[in-house]
Amino acid sequence: MGRGERPGWLLDELASAGRENLDPDHVARYDNKEDARAEAEVEVLTSLGLGEGSTLVDLGTGTGQLALAAAPRCARVVAVDVSAVMLDVIRAKLRMRSVANVEVVEAGFLSYDHRGEPADFVYSRWALHHLPDFWKSIALARMRTVVGVGGTLRLSDIVFSFPPSEAPDRIEQWCATLPVDAPEGEWVRADIEEHIRDEHSTYTWLLEPLIERSGFRIDHADYSADGFEAAYVATAVR
Repeated sequence: MGRGERPGWLLDELASAGRENLDPDHVARYDNKEDARAEAEVEVLTSLGLGEGSTLVDLGTGTGQLALAAAPRCARVVAVDVSAVMLDVIRAKLRMRSVANVEVVEAGFLSYDHRGEPADFVYSRWALHHLPDFWKSIALARMRTVVGVGGTLRLSDIVFSFPPSEAPDRIEQWCATLPVDAPEGEWVRADIEEHIRDEHSTYTWLLEPLIERSGFRIDHADYSADGFEAAYVATAVR
């Protein structure tokens, strides 16, 4: 197999990225539809030691909400996404704002190769669910190679903390919180149905051992009251 050639057994992350994340019309509306809570997340990262000398790798950066918010606080940000359409939006923002310390890399969890000194932080929000659990384990192991010992993982996603026996009722209740129809650019029931049906959100009790087996120690875990979201802070320990 030649250098750089993708083996036939490797998951095609572009095919798993989600229809909407490759659609220019959807991506153009993305920032109005999806709030990445970037400023609050930067404050979390700052409380964990992000500073003017830090390097942050944002995997699954989307339109770069977090990457651009973090850029003034640190030395280097690497914004990584498999969607070229998303990355076009980031590049336009960088040009418009004259931001010089954000590097844009077209890659995925399974193909990003970090260059330079180990990063201090690896970050991902609402992106890992595009991978089935086996590939999540590979992705987490690769995230561990991005940071040195003592480096920090900040991971947030749609992760279920309720028991499987409750899943059908919980999912239906979640779907029922959104209308069938809404103005363009707003969330509707079909968005949740598509996520549950076609993407790969998992349970906390499956994801957390994967994080720890990848060489991280989970220092803090927050679960949303409805049982649909989890956010982790973890430290690279081996």
